Amino acid sequence: MCKTSTPSVPSQKERRPSRASARISKSGSKMQREEERDEDEIVCLGESFFIDRDYQLTTFNFGPHVLNLLCLHSASTDYDLTGQIVWPGAVLLNNYLSQNAEILEERSVIELGSGVGITGILCSRFCHKVVLTDHNEEVLEILKKNIELQSSSRNLSCGDNAGIPLLFETVESILRFRSGQCTFILAYVSRAKVMDVMVIDEAVHHGMDVKEVKDTRSIISNLEGVIFEITLKQTSEL
Repeated sequence: MCKTSTPSVPSQKERRPSRASARISKSGSKMQREEERDEDEIVCLGESFFIDRDYQLTTFNFGPHVLNLLCLHSASTDYDLTGQIVWPGAVLLNNYLSQNAEILEERSVIELGSGVGITGILCSRFCHKVVLTDHNEEVLEILKKNIELQSSSRNLSCGDNAGIPLLFETVESILRFRSGQCTFILAYVSRAKVMDVMVIDEAVHHGMDVKEVKDTRSIISNLEGVIFEITLKQTSEL
């Protein structure tokens, strides 16, 4: 004779977890949810996130020499990136060099800690060869941009001393082709005293009359500009 065993049913007391175990379970699930939420809120930021790249194109004047450079106007919180700004010491040195340019003539210069390049780029106006250096990759990046900025400016033929004679040769040919019945209007912005003199001298050399247009002299981006009307001198004037 077989007996069939009936599964026992736990009493209500046995089925109900103790208050202590319920509290632990509830506390554990809450901690798990908080950990999951914390993981969702974690954002990994690269080192470059904290680097200030709000560079501004700034004009610096050292005697007759004008430099346009990208730089920050306030120091970075990272002491290692102070090369992103122009320090007073660099301005002091540049003023001295611009007043004593003869000490750099026919020389080669290497600058240690060039930063944005303000001193090395000024030196390139006077000497044979310049090497600019810095140890920080971020500073080297803005230094390269400033060097490229100078190179692009020099590629403008009218901005080079060597391009001025070519400019006036072309102007003279056009004016003579039109039998002197036209006017060359020149918007001139002074970047260096030597060029101010050279422009007028070259025009006179090509038999031209230069007249400054009244009330056109003004300051443009910290530089003085003026409008000239240039015509061929009449035969009786030559």
